[in-house]
Amino acid sequence: MRRLTQLSAAVCVAALALSACGSSDKDDDKGSAEKDICKTADGDGPKIGLAFDVGGRGDQSFNDSAYAGLEKAVAEFDATCLEGEAVKNEPESAREDRLRQMAEGGATVIIGVGFAYSDSVNAVAPDFEDVHFAVIDGYDPDDQPNDNVAYLGFAEQEASYLVGAAAATKTETGTIGFVGGVHNDLIKKFEAGYVAGAKAVKPDINVKVAYIEESELSGFDDTAGGKAAATGEFDAGADIVYHASGNSGAGVFDAAVEAGDGKWAIGVDSDQYLTATAEQKKHILTSALKRVDVATYDFVKSVVDGKPLVSYSVYDLKVDGVGYSTSGGFIDDITSDLDAFKEKIISGEIKVPTAP
Repeated sequence: MRRLTQLSAAVCVAALALSACGSSDKDDDKGSAEKDICKTADGDGPKIGLAFDVGGRGDQSFNDSAYAGLEKAVAEFDATCLEGEAVKNEPESAREDRLRQMAEGGATVIIGVGFAYSDSVNAVAPDFEDVHFAVIDGYDPDDQPNDNVAYLGFAEQEASYLVGAAAATKTETGTIGFVGGVHNDLIKKFEAGYVAGAKAVKPDINVKVAYIEESELSGFDDTAGGKAAATGEFDAGADIVYHASGNSGAGVFDAAVEAGDGKWAIGVDSDQYLTATAEQKKHILTSALKRVDVATYDFVKSVVDGKPLVSYSVYDLKVDGVGYSTSGGFIDDITSDLDAFKEKIISGEIKVPTAP
């Protein structure tokens, strides 16, 4: 397995960004960042704090999906909101400060987007017993559960299995690729499912695997690194590359465009065909869907309903928490095959691995 970079020896202190109206620089530059529900919302419902992962609003993937759930919740529950964004290589204290500022700013519902908020939520939540916290992809870092914290997880391996089966069916070279943002247990779930799905269709398929970073979260916001990883796999014979790398995936899409006709990328988290450029759309075979928007909305709704989620919840194929997209029509001829795999996963006939 090839590694593109190793753990950086230096950790820099990053600036804290927290706003009720978002970052103006990003608003000018990135997709959904042009929207700003927190700037215009003025209802008398709950105040929701959404703490983004690295890459922030406008990443056309993980963070944007959470923002879509926030938009729905604000509209439906007459809520207001606060946003805060992580930056590359920030210390744990920055995440804690972001959450504390949200709670002190009146937020009664706070959602950390990404596993990196697990420790910070664990540290902050006991100080704000009347605030309900959730961590997307989170985990409880100790053996003392907090009564006001929920961990919202996904069966990423199931969606990855389906797009892996699609890749194996569509490949013409017999070689496909995977690019992960950070080499951790969460992203290895994507890799494991993708490889398993591909081998279910074509047992002798060759799967190239690369990670942008070993442990630094900057691997989720490194388009150059994503492009380099995917280019290496295309050069090695892959004709389809699946990424699980957040904002770095834009580089994977660019690599597919430059690789030329017959070269494909597979998106992640949201239907990335819908937010891709015109040239990129010609090369996005499908996307593995991870309904972070649903989890975000569901958590807010649970608080509004007086039955806040706590502990662990998992969104899987059974509840349409994960899936695959068909935009572009490039896999229309194999959806019946993919849906057959889906039903076998739901029934338990297929057990999808969670580690390579």
